[in-house]
Amino acid sequence: MRKSAFTLLELIFVIVIIGILSKFGIELLFQAYKNFIFSSVNNALQSNSAAAVETIASRLQYRIKDSVIAREADGTVNALSGYTDGTATILEWVGSDIDGFRGDSLPMWSGIIDLNISTATTLVSPGTNTGALNTLIEVLSNGGSDINDSALYFIGSDSDINSYGWNGVALTDHTTSVMHPIRSNGTVNQFVPINGATGADSTFAGTDVYEYYQLAWSAYAVVHTPADGNLTLYYDYQPWQGDGYANANGKVVLMENVDTFRFRAVGSIVKIQVCVKTDLMGDYSLCKEKTIF
Repeated sequence: MRKSAFTLLELIFVIVIIGILSKFGIELLFQAYKNFIFSSVNNALQSNSAAAVETIASRLQYRIKDSVIAREADGTVNALSGYTDGTATILEWVGSDIDGFRGDSLPMWSGIIDLNISTATTLVSPGTNTGALNTLIEVLSNGGSDINDSALYFIGSDSDINSYGWNGVALTDHTTSVMHPIRSNGTVNQFVPINGATGADSTFAGTDVYEYYQLAWSAYAVVHTPADGNLTLYYDYQPWQGDGYANANGKVVLMENVDTFRFRAVGSIVKIQVCVKTDLMGDYSLCKEKTIF
């Protein structure tokens, strides 16, 4: 019987083919793995950065527009309108209570002052339910605030950044401030002015009281710390009581490894940009932008 076997030429071809496969096969596998890692990291960055931008925008759209400031790391406060330096890492604003304004079946505050029957010590707001509003604020703040921590902003009043309490000093004079600390006097449609520093009853005597108002119980701050790359949202604090974002009752890290957080105002429009990077892919970075009207 004859036994067949590989010839020398066949062996050489096999060796050559194995060599080619070993060289290019490993490269193909490496490239496929690299593409998988890139796709996975890119999708994660896309999703996380989009979520961070949308979270900021969802709160910023209900801002009291003149209240928005750019705060620098040394504490310097700048009105965002006209701010072009670009070195600020903190965006702050006072938010209108949109949840209470929407209410459940009816608004919990109407945004209207009846000037005919209001007095210097009591404002009458038809259609407002301060009891329901107090319960809502307590729930939303997890017990950190209530209606007696709130303030009114009269639409149409002249304002500048110094009259919101951004300097860390509680507002005491209703004639010079634009945010007016109030409390409930137990009547569902009435507000009583108070001294923001002491909480004692005050007066609207000499104050320009307008028919339309917005109610606020919290300011918000988005803070970028370049040292660790965290982008953090602070909420439930009252500048009109002298609070800064460091005194906020709530905070949440929106995103890690943030390379850049930029913002600017164009008229009453605010534009924000969040850029992130990862060391897994060299110098690769990704930016998300949002314009808030």
